[in-house]
Amino acid sequence: MKVIDLLKDVNYKFPGTDVLERKVGNIVIDHRKVKKGDVFIAFNGEKINSNRFIEKALLAGASAVISDEREGEDIIKVDNARSAYALMSKNYYGRACDKMRIIAVTGTNGKTTTTTAIADVLKSAGYKVGLIGTLGAKISNTYEDTGLTTPDPQRLHSLFAKMYEAGDEYVVMEASAHALALNKLDGVKFEIGVLTNITEDHLDYFGNMDKYAQAKYKLFQPQRVHLGIVCKKNDQYTDYLLRHSEVPILTYGFDKNCDFLAEGVKSTIAGSEFVCKYGDETFKVKSPLVGDYNVENILAVVSVLRSMKINKYDMLSGIEHLKPAEGRFNMIKFGNANIIVDFAHTPDGLEKVLTTARQIAPGRVVVVFGCGGNRDRIKRPLMGRIASTLANDVIITSDNPRYENPTTIINEIREGAFDNCKIIVDRKKAIEYALSHYRNDETIIIAGKGGEKYQDIGGVKYPYSDFDVIYNFIKNQNSSQNGDGDEHYKV
Repeated sequence: MKVIDLLKDVNYKFPGTDVLERKVGNIVIDHRKVKKGDVFIAFNGEKINSNRFIEKALLAGASAVISDEREGEDIIKVDNARSAYALMSKNYYGRACDKMRIIAVTGTNGKTTTTTAIADVLKSAGYKVGLIGTLGAKISNTYEDTGLTTPDPQRLHSLFAKMYEAGDEYVVMEASAHALALNKLDGVKFEIGVLTNITEDHLDYFGNMDKYAQAKYKLFQPQRVHLGIVCKKNDQYTDYLLRHSEVPILTYGFDKNCDFLAEGVKSTIAGSEFVCKYGDETFKVKSPLVGDYNVENILAVVSVLRSMKINKYDMLSGIEHLKPAEGRFNMIKFGNANIIVDFAHTPDGLEKVLTTARQIAPGRVVVVFGCGGNRDRIKRPLMGRIASTLANDVIITSDNPRYENPTTIINEIREGAFDNCKIIVDRKKAIEYALSHYRNDETIIIAGKGGEKYQDIGGVKYPYSDFDVIYNFIKNQNSSQNGDGDEHYKV
């Protein structure tokens, strides 16, 4: 591949040298990793402007440099270096994304459940499907850890290439606001884009809700998506999109004017069922997923699959046999108590989980949660207030403190809470305390980390899992009391 091939669809200034005809080794964004023949892309990032390292990249043997700030004999100036990075990655990996049908889901909450459910139902209907999101990437039956909800362009397009080589017909992926804001998805044409909701999160990065919403809206541009599917919330952000979208939009939800309308909703600890109305169609949907917010997620699945003309009966059968995504309202029985593990890490997410628990739980509701460090501080007291309002007892603990002092984070959560809370900084000890003290028909919510396999402390990701803490506690309790191992708990 030559540099000129790499620049297909990229807006650049003709360099006037032979640089376009040079052969390409690899695409590199870290000057320290440049090898002879590589193309180095320079960004002006949040912390570092890598245009400072252009000379070092050339000395290391870069065949060309891409920049939106500089131009020269070996430097090709582009309109937007981040967008160029996305388009060049697409070209480098054979434009594999153009050869599959790709569905993207964005939103503050519900992305993982919705994408996983769409992928699982498509697979149950006999299609080969790739999946990319918070829990990693799934290619055939193998998982790859990606580290980000939406991987950086080079990793993303390498995954697309692997999925195409594996024979995948569809790809279902989560599109984060950061990825959209930073042009990581430029060049990917989605058949359908879904918006689940827009509620408070990531304001440490975006500054305010308007800018956060604008990032989400970027998915619904004509050059990026054929059809939008939006949960109608009657809030200012979704209403704005519905009024101003330049692509066709279908809506879903509980509003009588939705294209896909849920009526007669029944939700128990065993799952949910409702009647879906869509045009002239009326059909009953049954799902093992619990709560009104999961009814919305399943409606999103129905909206996507019916829009794609997937057989209705294959779709309904697949939905009926779904399993929850890892760390999304996963229920564990422990004696007379129900334990629910959920990723809820935003005010809206925590409110939905606790509201659902109150609807289905026979007894007291207890929640164990914390907030991440070096992230949106505004939501901390809000989550404290929500927890204290909707739960009988609250245990505030650590989440991923990162570079912050866990006690500082907890104190900011505590500012919004009432007197029904207890502070236990060590997350493992906090969960064990809850499991030790609540066993009489209580529902114990372990919120914030879901299926994460680490705890980020001081920039180090230590192996950690809420599930491991719970299962080990139950196993030890059963062993000490009954001497017979794991028989007395089930998922």
